Amino acid sequence: MALYDNAQLLIDGELTQATGGGRFDNINPATEEVIGSVPNATAADMDRAIGAARRAFDETDWSGNHELRARCLRQLRDGLNARLEELRKITVSEVGCPIQMTHGAGLEDPINWLGHYADFLLEYEWEVDAGVAEVMGASTQRYIQKQPMGVMGAITPWNVPHDINFKKIGWALAAGCTVVLKAAPTTSWCANFVAEVIENDTDFPAGTINIITSEANDVGEVLTHDARVDLIGFTGSTAVGKRILEVCAPQVKPAQLELGGKSAAILLPDMPGLAQIAGAMAASVCFHAGQGCAILTRLLVPKSELDAVAEATKAAMEGVPYGDPFDPENIMGPLNSAIQRERVEGHIQRALSDGAKLVVGGGRPKQLDKGYFIEPTAFIADENSALAQNEVFGPVQTILGYEDEADAIRLANNSRYGLSGAVMGPDVQHAIEVARQIRAGTMSVCGGVYYHWDVPFGGYKESGLGREHNVIGFEEHLESKTIAIPAG
Repeated sequence: MALYDNAQLLIDGELTQATGGGRFDNINPATEEVIGSVPNATAADMDRAIGAARRAFDETDWSGNHELRARCLRQLRDGLNARLEELRKITVSEVGCPIQMTHGAGLEDPINWLGHYADFLLEYEWEVDAGVAEVMGASTQRYIQKQPMGVMGAITPWNVPHDINFKKIGWALAAGCTVVLKAAPTTSWCANFVAEVIENDTDFPAGTINIITSEANDVGEVLTHDARVDLIGFTGSTAVGKRILEVCAPQVKPAQLELGGKSAAILLPDMPGLAQIAGAMAASVCFHAGQGCAILTRLLVPKSELDAVAEATKAAMEGVPYGDPFDPENIMGPLNSAIQRERVEGHIQRALSDGAKLVVGGGRPKQLDKGYFIEPTAFIADENSALAQNEVFGPVQTILGYEDEADAIRLANNSRYGLSGAVMGPDVQHAIEVARQIRAGTMSVCGGVYYHWDVPFGGYKESGLGREHNVIGFEEHLESKTIAIPAG
């Protein structure tokens, strides 16, 4: 029996195959085996989905029916939880993520956060009394109304598909938008499964949520070009994000962009046990094979500690358990595709050519003859090298030495990205002061964990535009309307 044999598109309230019946292979990145097939939607399918979302927004009460939206989101949460183990197996098989990750941010947390989005929309103040003012000699009562923006096109990546798919569609649907989701090709089943649950176990009206899978890039571009789409939400590379802006700008179409990162972790010089802590932090890049935009991929330590940190990093990385992602002891599985492994190998070869010092790893593990694996890898490199400046998206750590605290802050900010970062030191308040000086959207201080549905997530500089989660992210999907009437 196939792992999943009901992969279909969701268009206008119906599960359907792609026009012409096209499909493409779904490959398990840990075994390189074909595990099934995926509907390969065409531009015509995307056109139908956009039309359905437009009609659902313009011609139904979806945008103003808060109770219906909350009920549907809770039904989706409950329907997914009822089939959680089935979805967990699909996720690990398709994504290649370690199974332990699915007990948190990789699956269970994003599902349960759908219920929080439902609660949030019911508690949100959709109209605010702005008071009375004297305007041009007249006493005027003002109100500020919040209204959903319209049709959202969501384009999502493969690294943590449930987290990103659910926060994209969840917040947009909570806000009253209708949605067309274009999922990443290599993790299509994660989206197809959600389409099945929506159709069978929820009351989402036809067209309010449409789910498309396709290996053709031009199908995703249809979303950005189509004037019927009011808003784009994209997570992925900075290069693609810039392309989306080029397409959206002439339409004055807003785009929420969560893009790349090259996040720096600063270990302050007075940190006790600095080398051992640095080694452990360096090895954290191996979690999910480094396939996370906010993973700490630059490790900043005092130059006087570089040799000790390199030794500790080597020991820590050699001790990282990796291999079969279904083994609960492993924290690292494969890269998601052959193409992604080739990209990571290209970064490694470039670093070697540029003269970076290889600390550990650098190749394919000899003990694993199948799967898109790369050894845990670390380099000592120059701050302006390609390795230190470019997002690798693999289990590759870059160690940089600094002269003093001011130099550490300068190094951390020497990046076109600004998504995340960390500061470790013995004095929490001082570490907070250092963190304030880092131009990044999220910061972990002394081990604090920032990622949750109720705080904003997003970056500075080329790490994106806008925020997700929290009221700040919710209001990215809303327009503000001011209404004035004569007072009294």
